[in-house]
Amino acid sequence: FIIAKAMMVHRLDRRFAFAILSIPGIGKSSNRILFTLGIIAVIISMWVSNTATTAMLYPIGLGILNTIAHLHSKDVKKLKYSTGLMLIIAYGASVGGIGTPVGTPPNLIGIGMIKQLLNKDITFFRWMLFAIPMVIIMYIILFFLIKLLFPPEFKELSGIDEYVVRERESMGKITTGERNVLIAFLITVVLWVFPGVLTLIFGSDAQCCKWWEAHIPEGLAAIIGAIILFILPQDYRERKGTITWKEAVDIDWGTILLFGGGLSLGSLMFSTGLAENIGKGILNLTGAHSLFSITAISIMLAIITSELTSNTASANMVIPIMISLSIAARVNPLIPALGACLGSSYGFMLPVSTPPNAIIYGSGYVPITRMIRAGIIFDLLGFLIILGGLFLFLPLLG
Repeated sequence: FIIAKAMMVHRLDRRFAFAILSIPGIGKSSNRILFTLGIIAVIISMWVSNTATTAMLYPIGLGILNTIAHLHSKDVKKLKYSTGLMLIIAYGASVGGIGTPVGTPPNLIGIGMIKQLLNKDITFFRWMLFAIPMVIIMYIILFFLIKLLFPPEFKELSGIDEYVVRERESMGKITTGERNVLIAFLITVVLWVFPGVLTLIFGSDAQCCKWWEAHIPEGLAAIIGAIILFILPQDYRERKGTITWKEAVDIDWGTILLFGGGLSLGSLMFSTGLAENIGKGILNLTGAHSLFSITAISIMLAIITSELTSNTASANMVIPIMISLSIAARVNPLIPALGACLGSSYGFMLPVSTPPNAIIYGSGYVPITRMIRAGIIFDLLGFLIILGGLFLFLPLLG
């Protein structure tokens, strides 16, 4: 959270976005802009919250649409392309969020509950091994779905390259603060991913792997990254750190407290037997007893719940229930638990489903009927992708 906050304070994420948009040829094609803006949302949301990613890319998308309106004398709010561009930012952020453990709170909640209730550790690297392929598949399908539902009114564009150049020039050269954030970010990612690489090369029983696990756990890696931000100065004369305490305390502590409270709630639901009773009720109601059918119910229940509540609340409610249900049905609870975890991030249908949806709906470029239509289709496709992806890629967890 602190590293993500530093990225936003120094606007490193915005510089990254415009650096990609400035690649020759992208600004001349409406489809390439659509694809690229979505890819940027996916990549950034793996490391920064989905809400912050959408809030950062939303004005960039507006700038592109305003440029189109100025050069082509169009009322862009009536264009299907405008709706598609806004939706791919919000949906891309939700898709990318599942790519890393820190991408969205349900991932951390799921990993925490699986460790607490099933005594199984899922490392940062192992999570990425099975999640990244799913993200790639989901985004490719998302792009073609948006392109099909909201086809661009014109294929060739002019003036976008000039807009991107102006924005990059206004940012100036990379600052000391941005450079420090990049250093802290890269060090943290290396510390997260490196033990997984060691395990792949030498095996989990190797002495170096055991030493790393004992001395540099993933939590310590995150703390090291945060400390670097406080130590590295953005101004040597003023001795001002890359991030100040005033900026650090402004991070989303509510989500962190909700995450901790959710783990406690899940543990209590499990230990008191509440989750087991609810799980048995679902078993009796649906008649599901196979691993496949229970996983399907888990994903669908999480998706439906996330449409009406926050993804964090959905994960806190559904994951412990599905673990207990799986144990009662005598099937491996890991797959249904992960299904609930991933499904909790897939609320695409309504503005209230996720903050990214609310942000782009507030732009006025996305009519509610278009969001519902696209959301229902992608909810169903997301359900199928998660269900198939879990059974296809989960062996990569080891």
